[in-house]
Amino acid sequence: MAIAITLKNYLDSMGVHYEVVAHAPTHSSLHTARAAHVPADHLAKPVILEDDNGYVMAVVPSNRQVRMGELSKQMSRHLRLATENELRDLFRDCALGAIPPLGTAYGLETVMDDTLPLQEDVWFEAGDHEELIHMQGAEFASLMQRAQHHHFSKEL
Repeated sequence: MAIAITLKNYLDSMGVHYEVVAHAPTHSSLHTARAAHVPADHLAKPVILEDDNGYVMAVVPSNRQVRMGELSKQMSRHLRLATENELRDLFRDCALGAIPPLGTAYGLETVMDDTLPLQEDVWFEAGDHEELIHMQGAEFASLMQRAQHHHFSKEL
């Protein structure tokens, strides 16, 4: 599997500069960071949540986890993790566990944790377990312009 077509089309339509970086197959974001020799706090990962109002993509660094209670409170929602079946339906061109953190590309409301260091390079999954997208933090920040920003994560 290569870069997810939805992701590629979105990145190209937004005119951002990026590169695709191959890495050894992995199945967790922390292992991906190690395999690709990327700082774990610069690898953005999504966590897909839902409630009766729909889905939310929460974006955090790979070395952190979402505090769902805190995020629910900040968004005035009752969020829970989306199921694997829901993820398959939402991200048909991505492998489970390799979803890119760009909710806008998939029509999802997005919220980004303030701990992601956008002043430096950012990496994220390209839709499979063998490739990452690499771009400057300013480019990633431009893609996340419409996202809400909160502090809702804690270290693993």
